[in-house]
Amino acid sequence: MCALGGTIAMTDAGQGGVVPTESAASLVAAVPALGGVARVDAMSFRQIPGAHLTIEDCVELAAALRGRAPAYGGIVVTQGTDTIEETSFALDMLWEGDTPLVVTGAMRNPTLPGSDGPANLLAAVRVAASDVTRGNGCVVVMGDEIHAALLVQKRHTTRPSAFTSPAGGAIGVVSERDVHVWADVRRGPRLASSPTVPVPRVALVRLSLGDDGGLLGAVPDLGYEGVVVEAFGGGHTDAGTAELLGAIARTMPVVLASRTGAGAGLLRTYGFPGSERDLLGRGVIPAGTLDGLKARIALTLMLAAGMDRRQVAAELSA
Repeated sequence: MCALGGTIAMTDAGQGGVVPTESAASLVAAVPALGGVARVDAMSFRQIPGAHLTIEDCVELAAALRGRAPAYGGIVVTQGTDTIEETSFALDMLWEGDTPLVVTGAMRNPTLPGSDGPANLLAAVRVAASDVTRGNGCVVVMGDEIHAALLVQKRHTTRPSAFTSPAGGAIGVVSERDVHVWADVRRGPRLASSPTVPVPRVALVRLSLGDDGGLLGAVPDLGYEGVVVEAFGGGHTDAGTAELLGAIARTMPVVLASRTGAGAGLLRTYGFPGSERDLLGRGVIPAGTLDGLKARIALTLMLAAGMDRRQVAAELSA
């Protein structure tokens, strides 16, 4: 088990609120039932809030875990829930081999009644020790549900049931100590080679009613190497923004996602200025089923791996 910090590891250290203090070893020791599931070795990799994690942390973590994977039947990562939907997706893109990789955390810190960290850790270890997710990359286990890294999202600020997969639902559950998976786990985009760090800067801009394009227009001058746009509906913008995106697409990769958060972007339905057909004709790259957060992770890692615009487009459309 590899710990990164987060709510699952937080205690009141007299700083006016909880902060991550518990080590990987102390998290394991707090759940004696783990001993009946598997031998669990503990490693503390980071001790920070989920909001402090970076894509570089994911690259370094994946590299560290790949070296250990052959010696273990499965690997569990604990971290803050703020960024699990992004880090798990990054790890899925970076993960090689068949060893199960499971990410979990907690919505309620250990000082609160009903803290969900111990139960989530126990369920995650059960999944990691099971053969049913072997070869399926990274999954997220929260509240006894198993979610594909490609689809999982955090949809509430505080509820233990915050994690869902709007586009397809959970792929399995942990029930009565057994692991049940009823859907094949689809992997996300893959990398042509290992990424380098530090990773390129990629912007994420969400469109809204009456947006004048000021933020988008500033992107090329701010040192970004790519941009992901969360557009309306199936992938639409106003006419002025469409022209701006076309101009930016001539200088860097521009990926088009939907701000709805679920569903594949359209490719050939609408034909008005700013429609998906218009935008794709201007050189914008469709994100496929990826939401904006995951599309930004994908584009960042692809650029860090040396992929060009053509390769990015091909991988996102696969």
